[in-house]
Amino acid sequence: MKSVIVGTAGHIDHGKTALVKALTGIDADRLEEEKRRGITIDIGFAHLELPAPDGSRIRIGFVDVPGHERFVRNMLAGVGGIDVVLLVIAADEGIKPQTREHFDICRLLAIRRGITVLTKSDAVDADTLGVVRLEVEDFVCGSFLDTTLDATLDTTLGPAHSPVVAVSSLTGAGLDELKSALARIAAEVAAKDSGALARLPIDRVFTMKGFGTVVTGTLVAGTIHKEDELEVFPGRKRVRVRGIQVHGSAAEAAIAGQRTALNLAGVSSEDLARGMTLATVDTFQTASRADALLSLLRSAKPLKDAARVHFHAYTTETIAEVRLYGTKQIKPGDEAYVQLRFAEPMLLLPGDRFVVRQFSPVVTIGGGFVLDASCLTRKQRAEDTIAFLKIMRNGSPEQMLAARVARRGSTGLPLAAVPGEMNIRAEEAAKLIARAGVVRCDQMLISTDAFAKAKADTLQATKAFQDMNPLVAGMSKEELRDRAGLSAEIFLGVLEKLVGEKKLETAGELVHLPGRGVTMQDEEAESKKIIEHAFASAGLKVPSLKEVLAGLKVDKIRAQKIVTLLLREKVLIKIFEELVFHHSALTDLRRTIAALKTSSPKIDVARFKDLTGVSRKYAIPLLEYLDRERVTRRVGDERIIL
Repeated sequence: MKSVIVGTAGHIDHGKTALVKALTGIDADRLEEEKRRGITIDIGFAHLELPAPDGSRIRIGFVDVPGHERFVRNMLAGVGGIDVVLLVIAADEGIKPQTREHFDICRLLAIRRGITVLTKSDAVDADTLGVVRLEVEDFVCGSFLDTTLDATLDTTLGPAHSPVVAVSSLTGAGLDELKSALARIAAEVAAKDSGALARLPIDRVFTMKGFGTVVTGTLVAGTIHKEDELEVFPGRKRVRVRGIQVHGSAAEAAIAGQRTALNLAGVSSEDLARGMTLATVDTFQTASRADALLSLLRSAKPLKDAARVHFHAYTTETIAEVRLYGTKQIKPGDEAYVQLRFAEPMLLLPGDRFVVRQFSPVVTIGGGFVLDASCLTRKQRAEDTIAFLKIMRNGSPEQMLAARVARRGSTGLPLAAVPGEMNIRAEEAAKLIARAGVVRCDQMLISTDAFAKAKADTLQATKAFQDMNPLVAGMSKEELRDRAGLSAEIFLGVLEKLVGEKKLETAGELVHLPGRGVTMQDEEAESKKIIEHAFASAGLKVPSLKEVLAGLKVDKIRAQKIVTLLLREKVLIKIFEELVFHHSALTDLRRTIAALKTSSPKIDVARFKDLTGVSRKYAIPLLEYLDRERVTRRVGDERIIL
């Protein structure tokens, strides 16, 4: 059964709650104070099933909002997820201040369908009712509630006009006509995406005896099943859905567009509050700032840069500072790209509608929609940010993803961040990546331009190193990555590409240009031979490395590089600090010790010294080397030959 959320709007005492009760039989005023004072203070809820024009049934969930100016913040908490609005105007009073403010709010939230309802029609005569009707038709002209079929109007308003229906909740006059109009318009409303990532802004929290913690809200996207695990934002606490009710009836699942009550396990009612949001786990991040398009009402005062406002999105309310891009102020009736910096973090996603109210006095001044809730922390030029936000506003999904990746430069965008940033499922993200023209390096995404630059930087860093170090066989991968300024995943992707293109070669952990080995001058080549001969001829009774280097013709720095080269080529092997041996001497030693196993499987320091003819200074490091090489294993003061 299709579900549609209908919200009321209008001035105090114009009969919104009485209208909902007349339609559904349910009193949406649930608070004792509301019943005692005779006014709606907080949002209330009711439901009704109606036959659709095609013979199917439509479930209508009503959100009844307070009309008093002091409770506009409560009204805003209720209208964020509605599909259709009933703009309620009393026939005996006509258009009043909160009629205008509520109507402005509905337009700022981009509500596309609705009905203007003239209540208390029994309190006026036919002539007065006709005058009020004309006044109302003029008031809503050109908006989504326009009563005429005009080809010049925005086509998103729908295929049919929005009627003005006169009713009396007292006598019942006009209620059938209103139900018919409501069923027709509800049938034309596009269903919310039940396949999207789940999100439920919380509007009520309470404890029910025998059940525990219960929250309610309008499920604005996705589907929630019993036993699902969800995250509570902004705190990121995990909860489990123990039970579900949809419009007062138990259900196995709730789908987008339904008024939903969830019985939660793993959390107490004291930990939850209106303004929090339940959402799919391991996907989203809270936002302390968001880039958006902000429009000012014509009735508002100019809004200056860094102005503070009251920010409302779904059930969330906080204080925000408005930073303007490319301008110093927004004039009444104009729009601008802005960054909203919040006093408290919250869950916001691209496309979310919001309303802002003046800091003081508190009146509605504008609203808009979020373009990016994953703002970069580093400062950017206003022109670059505006260009990015224009793509977020008008671009295709592929262009949006490409722009999100490109703005990260060589840092790249983690693959796992795409669903949360763009509010799409992981499967959709995978398909989008394939079409967006970006480069994937394992679990990171990088733009083609940034990837090309990373390749050029890596090549240049390798060349510069080899030009400066002709006696070194190559550059270590870690040092090259550091000089290129790349993350590990992107560096490996770049290196793999360059090797595949035969622009670089690798040898173990070393990277070098093709055909570029060690280049030596005559005196350096001679010094290399001297060093190698000095250690090869010494056997295990090796000289001090400092003594050998001191007798060379080359300077100390070049001498050290020659030694490093010999160590990397494993001609020389360092076993302890400055203690270096020729590889042939150590190979002979391993063979000698291994040959003893059959006749004498154990050896101690004294016997080792006698066998090799070395002093204790060399014996201990050599035995420890044999332990590391698994030729021997120390047991007490002896070694077992393995």
